[in-house]
Amino acid sequence: MRRILLSAIKILVSAALLYLALRKANFADLASRIDLASGAWLGLALALTFFQIFIGVLRWRIVSAQCGAPLRIREAMRYNVIGTFFNQTLPSSIGGDAVRLWLVARSGAGWRAATYSIFVDRAIGLIALAIIIVASLPWSYHLIGDPYGRSALALVDFAALAGGTGFLVLGALPWQWLKRWWATHHIHACAVIANRVIFSRKNAPAIAVLSFMVHFLAVVIAWCVVQSIAAPVGFKQIFLLIPPVMLITMLPISIAGWGVREATMGLAFGYAGLVTSEGVNVSLLYGAVSFVAGAIGGLVWIFSAEKAAKDAVPVEAPVEAAE
Repeated sequence: MRRILLSAIKILVSAALLYLALRKANFADLASRIDLASGAWLGLALALTFFQIFIGVLRWRIVSAQCGAPLRIREAMRYNVIGTFFNQTLPSSIGGDAVRLWLVARSGAGWRAATYSIFVDRAIGLIALAIIIVASLPWSYHLIGDPYGRSALALVDFAALAGGTGFLVLGALPWQWLKRWWATHHIHACAVIANRVIFSRKNAPAIAVLSFMVHFLAVVIAWCVVQSIAAPVGFKQIFLLIPPVMLITMLPISIAGWGVREATMGLAFGYAGLVTSEGVNVSLLYGAVSFVAGAIGGLVWIFSAEKAAKDAVPVEAPVEAAE
């Protein structure tokens, strides 16, 4: 019942935020600006989305190897593509992680190693995103003239950075009770692995490059969407606005980020002195590209050996207790 209630709340959040955001959208104007060239730009955005997934796979393989769950590239790519489908269908923008966890665990790695690999990979991605936003704050402050917008940006980013830093510090603490107490045991273990991956001479350069590439590609994908409708937005503006929007969209309070992304993008464009409706348009098309990628991931899932094996498991009726 609690899961059903939580899912219902997320659906309501998505619906409410979409309603508020779409009130500012002009669908007739958006439709009139989509032509053959738009299709080419959106196709490029879709191709870059799968390239982004592949870059994420390369990082995940490094992390998973440290967690005791080594993955082949083809296997990890399939799991990530399937995850994009469940990101679009499960109640949050990270719903696909639960499916990736299940796929890795049943492949023989075990639940603990699979959970650690997903959690640490997510944490590293979040830390990299927070660093990008902090590094670009001087230019973001110049772009965003509204004091409330500046304050909100700084608050959200430093909260994410503080959380990431605290997570890494936890892994460096020598206190033995952190390893024994049930409330900190697994988080501490993940933090130790994250420190090992991030500060390793062997892995650190690759992890840094791959992490920043994932987020840079998100900006490039958004830029392709901008080009598809000839929106009056420069690449520098997109580079400064997309990372904070992606950070907020990661909050598991909606369905696949729908509603949160549109409302945040419209708000960010408004704070930057751009047309709010253009932010909503860009967000909708960005979401559409993600949706198509998710649909392809759904086809991969339907024809995957994992689904066939899952469907082949018989469901036994419970034995009724004798009266």
